[in-house]
Amino acid sequence: MSSILFEIKDSIGFITLNRPDKFNAFNREMALLMQEKLDVCKNDEVRCVYITGSGKAFSAGQDIGELTGDNKIEIKQILSEHYNPIVTRIRKLEKPVVAAVNGVAAGAGANIALCCDIVIATQSASFIQAFSKIGLIPDSGGTFFLPRLVGWQKASALSMLGDKVSASDAEKMGMIYKIFPDDVFEVESKKITATLAAMPTKGLAYTKQLLNMSFHSTGEEQLAEEDIFQQRAALTEDYQEGINAFLEKRQPVFKGK
Repeated sequence: MSSILFEIKDSIGFITLNRPDKFNAFNREMALLMQEKLDVCKNDEVRCVYITGSGKAFSAGQDIGELTGDNKIEIKQILSEHYNPIVTRIRKLEKPVVAAVNGVAAGAGANIALCCDIVIATQSASFIQAFSKIGLIPDSGGTFFLPRLVGWQKASALSMLGDKVSASDAEKMGMIYKIFPDDVFEVESKKITATLAAMPTKGLAYTKQLLNMSFHSTGEEQLAEEDIFQQRAALTEDYQEGINAFLEKRQPVFKGK
């Protein structure tokens, strides 16, 4: 059975981490397959991406078995060939990426979720920066995204102490967007992706690019970039459809163009 399940349906690319017996811990095969499927999602047919896990976990992070033994993989290779390319692909993908956290998200599993555009979780889910427990540092963008989501103090404490954060607390501190009861999670989370897939895709892509730029821009530089991107957005077919629908008092039908 493949360690990544993938399908495109209703303009949504569904990526499911599929090593349930290992709580969807990443091994080399799964990391490389995920990169491959994220590349497939560049296709114009896909207007939103939905990432989740099979079984009881989203992802427990790195499969420790790959760090030991005669065939162990070095940390340098794991970061440069596995996690960093995944995070980079998610941030550069010109469409929204939703992380549907269906259970525990630990270590790299947590940080891959947190680098997505919208993170939603089941009420029973949890997030753990587990690295300090074995003498490592938060990788996969953890030291970049976490302080921007929850602030310096929270990020420092969570990274150093490795506290388990409930989905409810994660929502309250701004780490994630929203939680849903477990029994309706799949339905409600997929409603969000369906909404995004029906929206003006290029406008959402420009929004994502601007948010990426905001990480290193001054306020003045950001205003200049907004000027440029707003002009680009105004040239899209979806913008014209939005204006026409407003004037004609009807629901717009966006095509992602």
